[in-house]
Amino acid sequence: MRDIMCKKEILVINPGSTSTKIAWFVNLECVFKKTLKHPVEELENQQNFQEKYLFRKNAILSELAGTDMHLKDLTMIVSRGGMLKPIESGVYEVNQRMLHDLEHTKLKHASNLGGVIAHELATQLNIKAYIADPVVVDELDDLARYSGHPNFERRSVFHALNQKAIARQHAREIGREYEELNLIGVHLGGGISVALHRNGRVVDVNQALDGEGAMSPERSGTLPAGELIRMAYSGKYTQQEMMEMVVGKGGFVAYTGTNDGFELSQKALSGDKDAQRMFEVLAYQVAKEIGALAAVNAGKIDTIFLTGGMAHNKDITRLIRERVEFIAPVKVFPGEDEMHALAQNGYMLLEGRAEAKEYV
Repeated sequence: MRDIMCKKEILVINPGSTSTKIAWFVNLECVFKKTLKHPVEELENQQNFQEKYLFRKNAILSELAGTDMHLKDLTMIVSRGGMLKPIESGVYEVNQRMLHDLEHTKLKHASNLGGVIAHELATQLNIKAYIADPVVVDELDDLARYSGHPNFERRSVFHALNQKAIARQHAREIGREYEELNLIGVHLGGGISVALHRNGRVVDVNQALDGEGAMSPERSGTLPAGELIRMAYSGKYTQQEMMEMVVGKGGFVAYTGTNDGFELSQKALSGDKDAQRMFEVLAYQVAKEIGALAAVNAGKIDTIFLTGGMAHNKDITRLIRERVEFIAPVKVFPGEDEMHALAQNGYMLLEGRAEAKEYV
């Protein structure tokens, strides 16, 4: 029997496109973690937002019912944030305005369901629900917002949760405050974001959702604008097909037929020249992004950190390190643990090391 008398218990919810991850933390120790996989045919049958979040909520409740975790013991619920309007980094209590925006945002994503599920459960338990560092975190400097035409403002959409968590972890490890460091963070995953962290704020970053930057396993990154426009008006492609060139069928998969970094790594190790070249190209493009951000900060960079799933690949991290280590020391934090990062954000509230922000 778990002694919970003096313990704080946090439920973390992280909805993805075809699965929902849940985890239960006791004082930042994960005592239960599960990925609930949802059949595609069931997801396709859900016609509206309410059906979608009820399906996921019921799946969570059903899973927890078979454990020794009791909802009445929870102190708070923390969920992955959705495609909200741009907000500063931090922990936000779910309120009615946020619930409205999660349901009605133009950018549809499974993460929009998390805050609604968390709020419903929390309300029934008379506790509070929060989100932390969603992908729309926007702390850009004014100069960074300019593109090259007033119709196109640069936007901040990136792996804020993992970037911020790793930046704070690095600061703790070296005995410094995150707010006093200048860092360049690189998230290497299905999408790639390269961010300049200046004194606790991400003041410049590529739009990693469907826009700029280095190519990734399934995203093209920055493309030649003129050629892209001519192709769009050639009559050969639909809008959907053009979007898929940018997200889903770009990057590694366009060149090699696979978006599986591990599979490509195995091919590279076996001597496959095309696979080896993809890693070289990826490292080249990431290094360019790092160099650009270093220049933005006049070369004053304390550390460059590499994180995300592809940071497990020592060839990629080595190739990047060789090009950018002259700028600053490079540290590698392979993988990502969004569940722990969410719990950690919630625990900072409980410890009084952070205050919840209001979504307005």
